[in-house]
Amino acid sequence: MPIQRAKSVGNTQALTSQVGIIRLLEALFACVTFSLVVHQGGWEDRSGDWCMFCWCFCFAMTLLVLLVEFVGLQHRMPVSWKNFPITFAMYATLMCLSASVIYPVTYIQHKAPSGKTKDYRIAATVFSCLTCLAYSMEVTMTRAKPGEVTGYMASVPGLLKVVETFVACIIFVFISDPVSYDHHEGLKWCLAVYCICFILSLVVIVLCIGECTGWLPCAFNKFLSGYTLLAVLMYATATVIWPIYNFDSKQRGQPRRPSSCSTSRSFCPWDKLVAIAVLTAINLLVYLADLVYSARLIFIQA
Repeated sequence: MPIQRAKSVGNTQALTSQVGIIRLLEALFACVTFSLVVHQGGWEDRSGDWCMFCWCFCFAMTLLVLLVEFVGLQHRMPVSWKNFPITFAMYATLMCLSASVIYPVTYIQHKAPSGKTKDYRIAATVFSCLTCLAYSMEVTMTRAKPGEVTGYMASVPGLLKVVETFVACIIFVFISDPVSYDHHEGLKWCLAVYCICFILSLVVIVLCIGECTGWLPCAFNKFLSGYTLLAVLMYATATVIWPIYNFDSKQRGQPRRPSSCSTSRSFCPWDKLVAIAVLTAINLLVYLADLVYSARLIFIQA
């Protein structure tokens, strides 16, 4: 009788390829990180909740990506598999990066623990950095290479969209606690800039992941260049207006850090205003780079 070969349970290449191994490491490092924190590292308040959410969310989503590719359900998913995994990997990189900064600053530097608690928090920080590094490696390995035909989110402009939305989310956190935009019309305009540009970038990401770019009434690349140019102009105004009405004494701003901030172990309201000004300038540079790449797409395809 002929010997029957055992049928493969799933796509083992999804786990044994270079990208598959990186994803397994991502899940492992994220699991170790939140396990250390839960066991004895400890976390509290909203900063700790954010860090824990980052690690748990990234762990769960990575397992989902591995499962889908192992079972071979990519074509049955209601999203574009050319765009979804790298979009998630880019968001995961930024989320783990933020957690790798927030957790040690808040729970090692400011809380000043001792003994085993400090050791566990240091170990959790190390594994959080390793998780961030693993996700950044996945982004590097799966992003579009020159001349390669792939999803828009795997290109440089697509990845920049992720950065734009993530930076805007950090701005929203700082600008809302405490509310720092309601004492002048110019600051309300800055808030409008952050919201409008965030929504437009998020719409582009959703359209790409849902493969709905054909719904636009104009060519997708022209829409990208038009809205990115608008975002650059709007962010340029916010980059100027925000510091003027917060730090210029002639506009009832506070140019120097108040003495009350010296006794604070965390960001005081003045520090958050500075952080918003810096993040606004950073996002302006990101949108400028996005505009350059989006314009190149038009000339290449023209």
